[in-house]
Amino acid sequence: MQKSLDAKLESIHSDPANSNEFIIADAKDADMGFGIAAPGRRHSSNNRDGDKDRGKFPFKSLEEYREQIRQVIRQGVVDIVLMSASTSEILCQKERLFDNSHVTPAIRANDATDIFVFRGSTIPNEPAQPFRTALLDHAQCGEVDCPLDNREFGADLGLYSVTFNNLIDEDLNTLNTYREFRIEAERKKFRHFLEVFHPNFPGTIPTSEIPFFVNDVIARTLAGVPSVARPIFLKIPYPGPEALEELVNYDPHLVVGILGGSSGTTRDAFQMIHDAQKYGARVALYGRKINHSENQLAFIEFLRHIVDGVISPEEAVVAYHSVLEKLGTAPHRPLELDQQITTGSQSYNEEAVSSSSTSPTPNKPSDVPTSIDFSKMTSEERLDYHRNRLKHL
Repeated sequence: MQKSLDAKLESIHSDPANSNEFIIADAKDADMGFGIAAPGRRHSSNNRDGDKDRGKFPFKSLEEYREQIRQVIRQGVVDIVLMSASTSEILCQKERLFDNSHVTPAIRANDATDIFVFRGSTIPNEPAQPFRTALLDHAQCGEVDCPLDNREFGADLGLYSVTFNNLIDEDLNTLNTYREFRIEAERKKFRHFLEVFHPNFPGTIPTSEIPFFVNDVIARTLAGVPSVARPIFLKIPYPGPEALEELVNYDPHLVVGILGGSSGTTRDAFQMIHDAQKYGARVALYGRKINHSENQLAFIEFLRHIVDGVISPEEAVVAYHSVLEKLGTAPHRPLELDQQITTGSQSYNEEAVSSSSTSPTPNKPSDVPTSIDFSKMTSEERLDYHRNRLKHL
């Protein structure tokens, strides 16, 4: 079965100016960064035993997490499901859930130190260092030495993440490690998409310049990379209209995607994907925004309706609450509160931005990055910041 990702990328590249295709990914790779807390908190249940489990074990189990992924694959609305290599082995190689699905499996191909955000960890306080747990051979066929004719058995797509901190030694190490990955990936016919985080170390670049620093880093990093080794799309924190349009305009064949950031309100999630598409993004990868929702499948359906132009973000929130009511599912917050735009658009997410309006206006919180002053934070506050920025609960 042809994968929708491949068909959409072909459409985009054949006519970048007029293609309306939009790619949605469910990022279910949180176990690469958060350990036990990765699957997210349990919601209240309708049975006594479930409530007992919720009190004793506040976080979902890994098997519950994987069952949610199975449901998303069967639903078939997203184009990509991003997983850890261990989850991909089970769902892709053993259960063969992607064989008759247009959904593309992908793995997190590296796990640099800025996502080591587990209980007691202080590692994200330091400049990000490259690291890779997953082996491409394992992802492709489950063996450390994968035969060339057997590499379609598993996943052939991965997320590779880089963080540049404007520090020469660290940034050169990041670039060299990425080059080594590209060489291996090309030889093994493994595709990748490139995630470029904002700097995780304070004081190396003014906050207002970060979106444009990221744009220039991307352009410079890929300038020496031929088409056969380039990422099939990008994943960046939503930088606001100006920086996003600048990057999209720079190279129409550089497919730009945004990451979801913190969960926030339902309106936050729906408005972000709408705004990103409006200013040129072609991809959205939502982790916590999907995983924290009351009903993941319904939430995903409305994301698709929004990018297809069927419904506005504000209308989608109302309709989503109506679905929850019909399903007998209690919403996390009342409709009036769920319509509020409460978070900035920068990344996974920094800090909440209050908004008294339910509709964004140009150059207001939903359109511009939240300003973060690392110099005024204690080390504990910076650690909390990075935990909130990177977790996929």
